[in-house]
Amino acid sequence: MHNNLSPYMRTLTPRSSFSITWRELIWRLALIIGTVALVVWFMPRDSSLTFKIEKGKPWRYADLTAPFDFPIYKSDATIKAEKDSALRDYEPYYTLHSDVGRSQVRAFMQTYANGLPGLSDDYKSIIANRLATLYTQGIVDTKEPLGDPSDTTSTMRVVVDNRAVSKMGTSVYTAMQAYEALIHDEALNARREELQQLNLNDFIVPNLIYDKERSELSRQELLNTIPQASGVAQRGQKIISRGTLVDEQTYMLLESYVKESERRYAADSKLNITYFGELLYVLLLVVAFTVYLSLFRREYFEHLPSLGLFYSLIVLFSVLASLLVSHNLLHVYILPVAMAPIFVRVFMDSRTAFMLHVVIVLIVASVLMRPFDFIAVEVTAGLAAIYSMRELSSRSQLFWTAALTTVAAMLMNFAIYMIQEDDLTRIDASEFNYLIVAGILLFCSYPLLYIMERLFGFTSDITLIELSDMNKPLLRRMSEVAPGTFQHSIQVGNLAAEIARKVGANPLLVRTGALYHDIGKTQNPIYFTENQSGGINPHEQLSCIDSAQMIISHVTEGLKLADKHNLPDVIKNFISTHHGQGKAKYFYVKWKNDHPDEEIDDLLFTYPGPNPFTKEQAVLMMADAVEAASRSLPDYTEQSIRDLVTRIIDTQVSEGYFRECPITFRDIQYSKTVLIEKLKTIYHTRISYPELKKEEVQS
Repeated sequence: MHNNLSPYMRTLTPRSSFSITWRELIWRLALIIGTVALVVWFMPRDSSLTFKIEKGKPWRYADLTAPFDFPIYKSDATIKAEKDSALRDYEPYYTLHSDVGRSQVRAFMQTYANGLPGLSDDYKSIIANRLATLYTQGIVDTKEPLGDPSDTTSTMRVVVDNRAVSKMGTSVYTAMQAYEALIHDEALNARREELQQLNLNDFIVPNLIYDKERSELSRQELLNTIPQASGVAQRGQKIISRGTLVDEQTYMLLESYVKESERRYAADSKLNITYFGELLYVLLLVVAFTVYLSLFRREYFEHLPSLGLFYSLIVLFSVLASLLVSHNLLHVYILPVAMAPIFVRVFMDSRTAFMLHVVIVLIVASVLMRPFDFIAVEVTAGLAAIYSMRELSSRSQLFWTAALTTVAAMLMNFAIYMIQEDDLTRIDASEFNYLIVAGILLFCSYPLLYIMERLFGFTSDITLIELSDMNKPLLRRMSEVAPGTFQHSIQVGNLAAEIARKVGANPLLVRTGALYHDIGKTQNPIYFTENQSGGINPHEQLSCIDSAQMIISHVTEGLKLADKHNLPDVIKNFISTHHGQGKAKYFYVKWKNDHPDEEIDDLLFTYPGPNPFTKEQAVLMMADAVEAASRSLPDYTEQSIRDLVTRIIDTQVSEGYFRECPITFRDIQYSKTVLIEKLKTIYHTRISYPELKKEEVQS
C-alpha cells in the first residue's frame, strides 16, 4: 500500500489486472529510445568543453592527469613572434619576361618614327635607351609581397630561364616609379613638360610578374620549419591538482591538452568508444528507472502521460546541462535540478521523486569535471525538496521549499570545500551565487504546476484546495438550489476524510470528491428526498422505471456539469463511481413487489458505474451510502447505528463493489469503526434538562 501517494494516483483508468498490449509496449520502448537518443545527442564528448581555464586563479576541478601523450603547444604570441622572425628571410618569386621590354621599346620607336613633337631626334634615342635600362632593372606588377616598401633589406627571387637569383627589392620599380625615374632623368629633366605630353607611361608595363604559387610554397616551407610545440606531456603525467594556482606554464599545459583533445575528436568522424560508452551509461540509467516503475509503480508504468512526464524531465535537465557545458555558459549549479523531484512529489510519491532525481543527477554528472561535488550537492538539495513537499497545501510552502533546498545545497557545497581545501580564502563564491539563483528559479515551480496539470492530466493538492472553495460556481449553485444535497455532501466529505486518515488514503482528495459527487442533483433537485419539503414527492406521479431513471441520471448529469466546468478527471471519477454499478434499490424492489410475475431488464435500474477503482473512491461510496441511510433511522442508539453501518458496508462487499480497488478487509473494518463513532457523535441524544420546581407559598 502507498500511504503517501498523491491525487494523481486516482486519475488512472480502472483495470482488473496489470497488463499492457504490444502496442503499448512499443510506445514505451519508443519513449525510452527517444529519451536516450536525445540525451546522448547533446552530451559533449571532448574534454575541452568540460572545464573553464582561468589564468591566475585556483583550479576548481578535480586533479587532472594526462590520459594520452600530447605536445605542449607554444602560445599564439610566441608562435607569431617566431613566424615574424622566420619571414624576414622570405623572398617572394617573380618571373622575368624579357620580351616585354624589347616589345615596348620597339612600340615606342614605331609610334614616334617621324620624331617627337617639339623635340629633336636626340631625345628619341635617349628615351629609348632609358626605357631599355628600366626594363633591364625590372618593373614589377606590385611590391606588396615584398612587405614594407621602405624596408631596404627586403629581397626577392627573380626567375630567369628556370634559374632564380636574389635581387634587392629597392632595385626594381613599379610602373609609377619607372615613369617618375624616366621623366626626372638628368638628360630629359629640362624638357619635362614636353615629355609629359607624350604619354610615355603607355610604354611602361611590368616585366616582373609575381609568381603566387611558387612564393606561397616558399613561404609555407619557412613556416613549417617553426615547431608548434616546446615539449611533450607523457601519459599519466599530473597536469594540475585541485586548488593549485593556474600559472603561465600550467596554463599552456592545459591549453595544449584542450587543443590536442579537440584535434583528436575532430579527426575521428566515426562513432568512437566514448560515444558508445555514453549511450550505454544513459541507457542503463533510464532502463533501471523504467524497471523500478514496472516492479514497484505499475500504475505509473501503465499510464503513458506519467511516463511522458518522467522522460521529459530527464531530457530537459540533461540537455540544458549539456548545453551549458558545451558552450561554457555560466555554471551548471544554476540549473534548478531539484524542480524535477518537486513536480514528481506533488503529483505522485516521494520514492519515485527520489529515484527520478538520482537518474537525472547521475546523467548530468557524467558531463562534468567535478561529478562527485555535483552529485553530493544536488542529491542533498533533492532530498530537502522532497522532505519539505510532504504536503503541498499553500503557495507559501513553495517559498520555504526553495529556501530549504537552497540552504541545504549551499551547506553541502561548503562542506565539500572544507574537505578539499586547506585555505577557505580559495572558496569560489560564484558557485554559491549560482545556487542562490537556482533557488530563486525554484519559485517558478508554482506556475509550472498548472502547465504540468494541463499537459499530463495531473491534479495537485493546491488544485484540490481551490476546488474545495465554497464560492466555486458549482458548489454555490448547489447550496442555493439543492441545500439538502449540499449539506449531505459536506457531511459525507467530513466522514470520508476521517476514514481516509485512518486507512492511509488522501483526505483532501476524498473530501473534494465528496463535495462534487452529487452535483448532478442540481439539475432536478426536487426528485431527491433531502431536497423535498412540505410533503411534496414528484415520484408519486412517475412509474418505478421512470423514477429510477431520474435518480440514476444524477450521475450522468453530474459528469456533464463536470465537463462544462472543466473539473479534473480525478473528480469526475468520484461522480461516476460513488454508486458503482449498483441499483436504485428502492424503486427496483418496489417494482418487483408490484410485478411479481413479470421479467424486467435490470439495467433500467442500474447505475452506469464503474465500480470504485481507488481506495478514496471506495471510502466515498461507504460514507455516502451510510450517511444517506442514517437519516432514515427511527432512533439513534449505538446499536442501531452499528447495525446500519455493518449492514450497508457488508452488502457492498458481498455485491463486489470493491473488487477492483486496492482496499483491504482491515481498511473496511477501520471504515466501519470510524463511521460508527462519527455517527454516534453527530446524532448523540441530548439529555433532558430538569425543570426548576416552584417553591410552595407559605401561609
